[in-house]
Parts: sequence; structure tokens; C-alpha cells
Amino acid sequence: MKTLVTGAAGFIGSALVDRLLAAGYTVVGFDNFSTGREWFLQDALRSPGFRLVRGDLVDTAAIVAAMDGVDVVFHLAANADVRFGTNHPTRDLEQNTICTSNVLEAMRITGTKRIVFSSTGSVYGDANVFPTPENAPFPVQTSLYGASKLACEGLISAYCDGFGFTAYIFRFVSILGERYTHGHIYDFYNQLLADPTQLRVLGNGRQRKSYLYVQDCLNAILIALEKAGGKVNVFNLGTDEYCEVNDSISWIVERLGLKPDLEYTGGERGWVGDSPFILLDCKLIRALGWKPSLSIRDGVVRTVNFLTEHPHL
Repeated sequence: MKTLVTGAAGFIGSALVDRLLAAGYTVVGFDNFSTGREWFLQDALRSPGFRLVRGDLVDTAAIVAAMDGVDVVFHLAANADVRFGTNHPTRDLEQNTICTSNVLEAMRITGTKRIVFSSTGSVYGDANVFPTPENAPFPVQTSLYGASKLACEGLISAYCDGFGFTAYIFRFVSILGERYTHGHIYDFYNQLLADPTQLRVLGNGRQRKSYLYVQDCLNAILIALEKAGGKVNVFNLGTDEYCEVNDSISWIVERLGLKPDLEYTGGERGWVGDSPFILLDCKLIRALGWKPSLSIRDGVVRTVNFLTEHPHL
């Protein structure tokens, strides 16, 4: 099977490329390297089954050329700068929604019929049902990132109905693990490198979050691709637990052997659009035989281990 991975040089994308190659797939990696790291693809670049295309998803013609003969598109490329969405109000629209539209148009043009899409648990906004199931009522959106991803889901569903596509949509919690290059652990780690005695925490530290280890995330995607049989298959991905930000901090500083003073900015949200509680109901993906292998704590520690082993990041 020939696959196309957008965002192939990113955190999750590069890990997926390695998994697909190991499983015997042919892989075309597509990335503009705005945030991706070429060294994440160092093993893939030695594989005869991998081809790297340096391109931007704003260029539909470039996507069409890269998609020639592809059976499945794994569309992972997106704006990952969730926290600062209000500083750049059109970025999520442009890099998430419009680029997803371009990918779908390229699929229509080339005759590619299957798409795997990385959505987000943020589409639930401030949910009022916990754990939150896939069929939960959608409240008013609280983040531009979540709103843009929800728009992507709508476009994908419409293309499935209009052009006979099959879609696998995954609403992730935050993903942790090797090659992690943005998010709260990365921010805390860099703060502590600069000053091991102080740590500034956005919000009150009591925000409750769920996280998932990257390889567990990929296991779920590959199981769903094999076993799910619907036209538009939507799955939550997360663990059945959550932690407070304060818990995560305690695991990070314990691993580093530090005891910094904590400075809180206050309020139940870390930033505009931040959901103070995220816990997803993952019964649908578990019914296919999937379950996570790592706890949130183990995922946090593995992420810190990766960062300490790669100081150039």
C-alpha cells in the first residue's frame, strides 16, 4: 500500500512514517519544514520505501503531484501553535482548514479515497459531559484551533458523502513521547534549563488534563485503519485517567532532581481558549481491541528523558 503523510517531519508524523515503513508500506513524506526536523526522518531517508517531498499544503498542484498513486493519506500537518491563536487569528484557518481543503481537493483529483485525519479533543470546547464521548453535544467553541479542526472534520465528512471517500478522524488529547518539541513539558523543561530555581505556570496549576503516549496513539490509528468499517469513522484517543498540571510538574522536577519555586499566573485557564478539564471517553477505539500501554506519568517521564538526551532541541 502506498501512503502519503503530511507533516512527515513533525513529532507524530515522523513517528508514523517509521511505523508505516516498518510495516512494509511505501511512504511519501510531505513537509514544508516550518516546524519539522529533518533529523527525525534520518532512518526513513535510508529506506528505499520512502520519498521526501518538500512542499507546502497551500500549493494544491504540489500535493496532487505527491499524491500520485497513493492509497491512503495521513493528514497530520497543522498549526501546532495552539496557545497563541489569538495573536494570529487567521493562522489556524489558513494552516488547518484551508490546507485540509487543499488535501481533499488533491484526493478528488487523483482518485485517492481514504484519509486519516488528526483532529483534537479541543473540538468539544468546555464540555459538560465527562468522560466526553464522540457524540457529545458541541458547545460554543473556545479556541480558534479547535474551531478550525472542527471545520476540517465537516469538510472531510462532506467529501466522504459527495465523492465516496472513507475517513478516519481521531480526536486526540495532548500527545507525549519521543520527538516531542512543543507543549507544556517542553516549555517547563526549557524554563528550568534557564533557571532551575523558578518555574512560571500558566493558570492556577489545577487544570485537569489527559495525555497519551505517541506510540499508543499510532497503535490506535493503525488498528482503526484495519478494523473500522464506516464511511466516516470518528474516534477519541486518550487514556482513562487525567492529571492536574501540578501533578505533571511534580513528575518533571522529580525526574530532574529539582525543587523550584512555582509562580502561578492565576485563573482556571492557562490561556485564552484553554479547556480547564479534558477527559475523553475512548470506548469506541477500545472496542476494536486497543488499549494504551503507558500511564500519563510514564509518558511524562519518557518525554523528559527524550529532552534530556537531546539538548540541541
